[in-house]
Amino acid sequence: SAAPGAEAKYLVRNGPLSSVLGSSSAMVPGRTLQRNSSLEKPPGRSRLLEDFRNNRYPNLQLRDLANHIVEFSQDQHGSRFIQQKLERATLAEKQLVFSEILGAAYNLMTDVFGNYVIQKFFEFGTPEQKQALALKVKGHVLPLALQMYGCRVIQKALESISAEQQKEVVKELDGHVLKCVKDQNGNHVVQKCIECVDPSALQFVINAFQGQVFALSTHPYGCRVIQRILEHCTGEQTGPVLEELHQHTEQLVQDQYGNYVVQHVLEHGRPEDKGRIVAAVRGRVLPLSQHKFASNVVEKCVTHASRSERALLIEEVCAYVDGPHSALYTMMKDQ
Repeated sequence: SAAPGAEAKYLVRNGPLSSVLGSSSAMVPGRTLQRNSSLEKPPGRSRLLEDFRNNRYPNLQLRDLANHIVEFSQDQHGSRFIQQKLERATLAEKQLVFSEILGAAYNLMTDVFGNYVIQKFFEFGTPEQKQALALKVKGHVLPLALQMYGCRVIQKALESISAEQQKEVVKELDGHVLKCVKDQNGNHVVQKCIECVDPSALQFVINAFQGQVFALSTHPYGCRVIQRILEHCTGEQTGPVLEELHQHTEQLVQDQYGNYVVQHVLEHGRPEDKGRIVAAVRGRVLPLSQHKFASNVVEKCVTHASRSERALLIEEVCAYVDGPHSALYTMMKDQ
């Protein structure tokens, strides 16, 4: 399977990718780095990288890339090579790579291939290297969180750095929570914050959601963040969120995104919250069971309700008459 970063750029430097791909027949034996070649190389690409891409160095090592680490990191094949080597690199090899990427860290974080090299350091780097990279993130958390590749780096950093550094990172999102939650990249960062960071450092997220729970629960990205809050935050923090959800149960169960939030409460919530949802469904089992989205909630109600609540739902289905037929018959005939 392809390594991370295997997707191709549309263009590499000044020429199309297809113009620089070589074949294995161009390979030459030995470790000596021969940087002279009769083949033309694309402008801006070093001879070392060009020869590497044409398979001329089958035994290349990280130490051979001195002064070329950043260039290799921004190349599809070079980035993959560095990623693979870092997983088993010595401390000296890691330091060689790290010393070159640190100055270009921000550019690499936002690069289609370079971001994977930064992620590898958060995963396999020394504690000191992780700390130094986290400092490079400082002051740039919001733009990185909203950027296609930077958001991946922030997520990996949150998984890897100390609790104190986590708090430094997340506080830069204070005042920008809703912007991030509604963003196709930023929402993943907010979810990762909720999953990895101590809830005490995330009260600003809960505060930002006040009065917005219904709108976010019916949002394609917001509904995911609401579910993470219900999973990871304290009871004191989730209480106000749940209260807003209960105020809009009827609309949420019929919404294409909101129904997932209600299902989540039924699967993982407290008995009292499950009971309030079941109570909201009772009396409307037939129409809701015929609804594209609400039918999923009705099913979860039957599965996760208490025994007495389940009995009431079943009784409603069996006793209710829908014209000439029972509700049960109508439901059996419905798709």
